[in-house]
Amino acid sequence: MGKLFENIDGQLRTFIEAQRLFFVTTAPSGNGGHVNLSPKGHDSLRVLDDHTLAYLDFVGSGVETIAHLRDNGRIVLMVCAFEGSPRIVRVHGRGEAVEPSDTRFVELRARFSPEDRGTVRSIIVIHAQRISDSCGFGVPLYEYRGEREQLREWCEKKGPEKIHTYQMEKNARSVDGLPGLSWVTKD
Repeated sequence: MGKLFENIDGQLRTFIEAQRLFFVTTAPSGNGGHVNLSPKGHDSLRVLDDHTLAYLDFVGSGVETIAHLRDNGRIVLMVCAFEGSPRIVRVHGRGEAVEPSDTRFVELRARFSPEDRGTVRSIIVIHAQRISDSCGFGVPLYEYRGEREQLREWCEKKGPEKIHTYQMEKNARSVDGLPGLSWVTKD
């Protein structure tokens, strides 16, 4: 029942951008290390063109996605319909973390809502290599009730200086010891 797509057309784009929750999976190179699966939300996903997506990567206690992308670039993004018709879309590709020091950051950041109050640490760009969908019949229906405000409130309370220190402590290395944020690790 699944289908492969050559690109992200208008209908697929509409579906992807309508989902309030998506998931990202990465893994380090080789047979060892930890596979990482992260849920994402907060209206943070955009389709940039027919083969490129981007999402806002918020400050967090781990840095697995960034570390894995620096290691090998492999990433899978998945969106599921939790409301309406059942559908799952997966985008396999190569990803990169665009940090605030990168000259592309400002242009990419302009594609999203300006309200982040210091919560964005990078923008993850995904260059699609395989785009597919499946039925989603096994995905339950959920009712959307709103976004959580804790991240924004936590960042506002900490302030930029303490967020900077937090990232130096928590985002320098992955759980497997791979380099995280480039401005912290300088690798």
